[in-house]
Amino acid sequence: MARFITIVIDSFGVGAMDDVPQVRPQDSGANTCGHILAHYPSLRLPTLEKLGLINALGYRAGVMQPAQSAAWGVAALAHEGGDTFMGHQEIMGTRPQSPLKMPFSQVIDEVEQALREAGFAPQRRGERLPLLWLNDAVVIGDNLEADAGQVFNITANLSVISFDNVVEIGRIVRRHVRVGRVIAFGGELGSSQQLADAVEEKDGRYVGVNAPRSGAYDKGFRVVHLGYGVDEQVQVPAKLHTVGVPTFLIGKVADIVANPQGKSWQNLVDSQQIFDITLQCVAENTRAFICVNIQETDLAGHAQDVARYADRLTLVDRNLAQLMALMTPDDCLVVMADHGNDPTIGHSHHTRENVPLLVYIPGLPGCELGQRTTLSDVGATVCDFFAAPPPQHGTSFLAALRQHAQGENHG
Repeated sequence: MARFITIVIDSFGVGAMDDVPQVRPQDSGANTCGHILAHYPSLRLPTLEKLGLINALGYRAGVMQPAQSAAWGVAALAHEGGDTFMGHQEIMGTRPQSPLKMPFSQVIDEVEQALREAGFAPQRRGERLPLLWLNDAVVIGDNLEADAGQVFNITANLSVISFDNVVEIGRIVRRHVRVGRVIAFGGELGSSQQLADAVEEKDGRYVGVNAPRSGAYDKGFRVVHLGYGVDEQVQVPAKLHTVGVPTFLIGKVADIVANPQGKSWQNLVDSQQIFDITLQCVAENTRAFICVNIQETDLAGHAQDVARYADRLTLVDRNLAQLMALMTPDDCLVVMADHGNDPTIGHSHHTRENVPLLVYIPGLPGCELGQRTTLSDVGATVCDFFAAPPPQHGTSFLAALRQHAQGENHG
């Protein structure tokens, strides 16, 4: 019996990707891990150090040192930009497609027609930049929090309309647009006027509901993220289900990855609570894929709060030690990230960075896994580990680990 555990330290990159000067110049020089350790040179993260974090970083930072006994590599992002949602779809084995960027006004006619054909009665509100309203409870427009033009929001008052209906609306919109993500969500509002009062414009091209200001997150919040080109049937959870291996998703990954046959702990942010659930899940299951997202590091990056980021890393490090103590030689742990979010770079957005790929199997000798071209190599390795059909994308590194272990044993 065996367990494969993946811990995603959200936004913990180890240096800007080579294409950043051309495709994302605002991230030039980004290095989330390196700059945090430079800011706190006495910070020691002994478990991550043992796992090979400094090996993946590529240079010594502060008091931390490379580890000769570590199994480590570095992974590049195959998706465009640096996005938590697409990063996790990539980890699960999705081959990223190139979405389009555009304001909602550019597709409002097509979306309105599709909704009418589906039996809804959308109404336009606003003159120069109109939004679509449905049932006086749902607003469709631009996402004002992500990078402009990448996401459309369906924001709903769940006191008036069911979440199932909101998801149905979201899927109709998803079929007719090619932006990276459509987010269908809502909360229990006292009045739909709260949505109207939170409508804002941005850069003279984008219009939508300011979700935090609307109160949609405050009570009864529910959400589904619909990505461009994402097919859950080609991802790790579906592939593992075919061979009887359960998938457990904990933290933000549970909010954004489909897992209909497994168990998901959604709407969790507190890192210690997430690790408590993870440790219990590991203790109670002898054969499972367990994937965890630690979001508070990303939130610290957005807040440009280096001290908070370092504090959350210390908590992660301490809990990783407890997790590793529960593992057997049949288990595999991967610690990684999904992008960067350098709190020192001068802006509050994600940064396009390579991420560490740290692998731990009790008794496995140190080895290098090199530069991986996609996060999907992790998903491919998970499927290989359980002898399941491979996901859509990625190359397993399991054989490399086993060959190295056999070579050391014969040496």
